[in-house]
Amino acid sequence: MADVQPLHGLRYVKEKVGELAETITPPFDVIDAQAQSAYYARNPYNVIRLELGQKTPTDTSLNTVYTRAATTLAEWRLDGILRQEHIPCYYLYQQNFTHAGQSYTRTSLIARVRLAEWDERVVLPHEHIRQKDKEDRLQLLHACSTNFSPIMSIYDDPQHRIRRLLSSYANQPEVLITDEVGEEHLLQPITDSTQIAQIQDFFAQRQLYIADGHHRYTTALQYRDELRQQYPAMDSEDAANFVMMALVDIDDPGLLVLPTHRLLNDLTTEQFQKLSLVQPGQHQNFQSVQLSEQIDDETLLAQLAQAREKSPSFILKTADQTLLISISTQGQQRMASSGHSASWNALDVAIVQKLLLEETLGITREDITAGKFVRYEHDTAQALQQLRQQKAQALILLNGLPFHAVRDVALADDRMPAKSTYLYPKLATGLVMNPLW
Repeated sequence: MADVQPLHGLRYVKEKVGELAETITPPFDVIDAQAQSAYYARNPYNVIRLELGQKTPTDTSLNTVYTRAATTLAEWRLDGILRQEHIPCYYLYQQNFTHAGQSYTRTSLIARVRLAEWDERVVLPHEHIRQKDKEDRLQLLHACSTNFSPIMSIYDDPQHRIRRLLSSYANQPEVLITDEVGEEHLLQPITDSTQIAQIQDFFAQRQLYIADGHHRYTTALQYRDELRQQYPAMDSEDAANFVMMALVDIDDPGLLVLPTHRLLNDLTTEQFQKLSLVQPGQHQNFQSVQLSEQIDDETLLAQLAQAREKSPSFILKTADQTLLISISTQGQQRMASSGHSASWNALDVAIVQKLLLEETLGITREDITAGKFVRYEHDTAQALQQLRQQKAQALILLNGLPFHAVRDVALADDRMPAKSTYLYPKLATGLVMNPLW
């Protein structure tokens, strides 16, 4: 199964850069232009210059964000800003954070993982990728030959063998930094040869499920294949055969999967009228309960979470009504004919897509991909506020998915609907980098 190896990580030298907290960022795909500028200003050695460079009006085919990243990487290595480990290491990486008033710790193991084709069923996806992101990451790999951020992947460990092994490294981390939103990042290299062998043996019997970073994994596959074509005798242990991952136990208490709510906009009069069919007793695929408009947001979400214990549920809210909706027996029969797996059919987000958006409102998957009618919001308070400010015609509130459900979809060789999961918080970019040379 999975070939999970230690790596000669490339890391910042604190004596050269000052505060390590000023050098890291979230992954590139959650950084907007404003945040990008802020990271540029934070520290001259912030990893943003490698991971997501700024375009300039004077860019040419020979002077791009990718060539500048490569030049910067070479300069930082030469100047001792970045230093590569002399011996291969695994890294214990912990994130301490809070959400909704509750404290969490998420534990992961940073390693390099041998690339395997999807059909080998060693590394399993759960969603489709966007071609634009793939092309951007491939150009960056061509220029820098380095993984700047880890892919997040999940594994099964019902006996908690890796959790027990990692716990012995958690008390005295080599790196402990607090980022700009108050979340702590703790890092500790693992160099003991006996424990390294134990970790490798454990993962040799495991499949991995990508939680976040499908496009980076696909890009790494393409990069490897290009090099194999150029160098047919490339060694099987060449670094290009691997990609950096942060591996998380599926039962880790800090593995928090938040919902992504749906905001509906630009509905036609006919489409909006069809929403009235979802009211109690008027739609064959749904069972609906009218909730009081006076209900506070906290109670609203509590009722949604409670409803999930019985069956997949969601809340449909407009300016005039709030409905708690679950699937009917007939709706379950409709889902069974979806052409998807039973695991997919049981997802509340899949039920929303097929029975509400597609079959009731006539919103196609092509519409959604093109950005029509549906917008996404992770923050529940923000989603409700947008509806109240009439920035949306309707709001669909969802529960977060347990990652076991995501795993089951992946095992069924299926794909989740778009924007089904949001793992919080994101992994840091820049703590450890994986050279592919």
